[in-house]
Amino acid sequence: MRSVRNIAVLISPVLLFACTTASPPLPVSTGADPSAVTHNVEGIDHYNMAHWDEAKRHFEAAIKSDPKSAEAHYNMALALDKLGDHAKARGYFKRAGELAPGNTAITQSSAYQIHVSPPKESVTGYGLGSGTAASGKFGY
Repeated sequence: MRSVRNIAVLISPVLLFACTTASPPLPVSTGADPSAVTHNVEGIDHYNMAHWDEAKRHFEAAIKSDPKSAEAHYNMALALDKLGDHAKARGYFKRAGELAPGNTAITQSSAYQIHVSPPKESVTGYGLGSGTAASGKFGY
């Protein structure tokens, strides 16, 4: 029991960092519609100033101008997440991943992983083994 607690103490800062690492908004891909580029840049500027509603408005316009822009969908999901609309954010994260499955800036981001990846049922991935004493203790 003591060794499990010691391991948990060592892992906790890593998990905390992973859960709080910011996922920044992304520029749209080269060749995107010029209006989408403009709105995406404006959205990123507002996002970086914590103007979530205004960022959302610009990302919506970017998506309207270029519906196949994975980055605009991703950025929209980030703004919705900041606004607390996690259900809608999840939909936009999923769509971004569908539009650009090879874009690791999207699919490997902490925000995408939290919203789209299935929840972990045990801590076996952290080297704690699969014993019942370690399984499911952290709820990640």
